[in-house]
Amino acid sequence: MTLLSLLAVLLVEQVWPLPYRQFVQEPLSRLSGFLESRFNAGERRHGIGAWLVGVGGLVIVSGGVAVALSQLSPLLAWLWNGLVLYLTMGFRRFSHYYTDIRLALRMGDLVNARKLLAEWRGHPADGLSTAEIARLSIEEALCASHRHVFGVLVCFVLLPGPCGAILYRASAFFAASWGRADDADAAAFGSFARRSFAIIDWLPVRLTAASFAIVGNFEDALYCWRTQAEKWPDDGLGIIVASGAGALGVRLGMPARVAGEMADRAEIGSGDEADVDFMESAVGLVWRALVLWMLLLLLLGLANLVGG
Repeated sequence: MTLLSLLAVLLVEQVWPLPYRQFVQEPLSRLSGFLESRFNAGERRHGIGAWLVGVGGLVIVSGGVAVALSQLSPLLAWLWNGLVLYLTMGFRRFSHYYTDIRLALRMGDLVNARKLLAEWRGHPADGLSTAEIARLSIEEALCASHRHVFGVLVCFVLLPGPCGAILYRASAFFAASWGRADDADAAAFGSFARRSFAIIDWLPVRLTAASFAIVGNFEDALYCWRTQAEKWPDDGLGIIVASGAGALGVRLGMPARVAGEMADRAEIGSGDEADVDFMESAVGLVWRALVLWMLLLLLLGLANLVGG
């Protein structure tokens, strides 16, 4: 059932890409804003209550609908699971930007490549070189593939019905929405959301990194994971970037213009400088990791059939 849902969502998304902002981002933004306005009084316990109502409520509702539909028809339950996965995964959420940037660089159109990268990352990309654009694009794609594909998929597999996918997407959104506040009161309110997502994402991050290592350069991926991940500003995504860079044999990180200023970033990975060819290799790495997950799901399904 899980494999069929994944295959159906991947196929549907290629034909009808989800308008993510309209159907996911904006509703979650309204919900997070509403909960913050009602609960936020500057203390951590208020953030706990808001998170339980928001994330917990969405998980309970989605699980309840799945149970009710399963009583009516297994097909309806499968369609509901597929719909939730379609709303929470979003492979095309990042792939079209990445593809367009790669094609622009291949054609030598730096102006368009910078424009696309700025739209994708939400930061100015003026003056970036070809190597910097390729490097930042690969980093963004590796992280996005985890947050919008593998992280959701792991939780979807581990928890019953659509609960895992909802839990991952909602907790990730609330952690980002409430976790970037400047004042102390807002930071206290969002601390539980940030911590909760770090716990939820602990296993998915490592399984994604392990997938990259298995389908890429295994030894270099593990070496970079062990020795370089902690140098990345976000510890969780540092594991993804380090493993992906090692699996590809490319150097990521390093000083680059971020938000119009030079950022002193640690070097991640090993091997050659990033370029358009490595961007294509990164696409192959993500797809091979996804195929690996499909094979694992197929084996699990066959094992359940035999065991049953």
